[in-house]
Amino acid sequence: MNIDLAINEGSKILKSKFIPNPLLDAEILMAKTINKDRNYILLNLNKTLSENQINSFYKLIKIRSYGNPVAYLTKKRFFWNTEFYVTSDTLIPRPETELIVENALRLTRQKKKINILDIGVGSGCILLSILQERENCYGIGIDISKKCLKISQINAINLQVSSRLKLYKSDVDKFNIGKYDLIVSNPPYIKKFQLKYLERDVANFEPRLALDGGLDGLSEVRKVIKKSSELIKKNGKFILEIGFDQKNKIINLLKKEGFYLNSIQKDLGKNDRCIVATKI
Repeated sequence: MNIDLAINEGSKILKSKFIPNPLLDAEILMAKTINKDRNYILLNLNKTLSENQINSFYKLIKIRSYGNPVAYLTKKRFFWNTEFYVTSDTLIPRPETELIVENALRLTRQKKKINILDIGVGSGCILLSILQERENCYGIGIDISKKCLKISQINAINLQVSSRLKLYKSDVDKFNIGKYDLIVSNPPYIKKFQLKYLERDVANFEPRLALDGGLDGLSEVRKVIKKSSELIKKNGKFILEIGFDQKNKIINLLKKEGFYLNSIQKDLGKNDRCIVATKI
């Protein structure tokens, strides 16, 4: 069996299980199977596969057919301009979260030394993307998951920014180290009752801890905003990812904690997704 035939068969299996983008997923899983990139796959469709490779490929297809995300099967996800190591212990980085990085880089363009705090650092995709592009920035990441911190550390070493990074296992409520020029966060903001209605890939496989925002979706957001108001320097910037329907409530929370609203930005789906505020 050659690569082309295996991919087509794999794609049919995924399509029959209502997996979105079955052909693309089959191509990525084939690349994983033979340890090549997707471009190699597309240029070598007639290459014959060994029996072991065929078996490995169909095993991945079977796991994917249950809804297990491709990122967890390949252990990687592209974000901003880098490939990040991810596991099922971390939220999979998403394109809309790049808005945080985009704003952070815009706000730190002319600055000298910048101290950044990332609340709920996860895989490290936000903080490490900033550190990689801003050699004058130093970051602290906190998370309540020890496994997330290990993954962040691996990504920091891969991106060669670990000398400018410190990681702490801490709930946001209990963290009291330092004062920051910039605080970023993508906290859990999905309402508890809505979790079961998420896409199967997300609801069944991504860590509940990184998704569950409590009954109103704001239980963690409130804590993040309150603690940020204590840890941020005067005139410091705060960048927060939000749920599409939370804008007005979050603006009120920010004002209550002494923040001035700079801007609200929409993601590619035209949903309110990112808030930039200044501590006054």
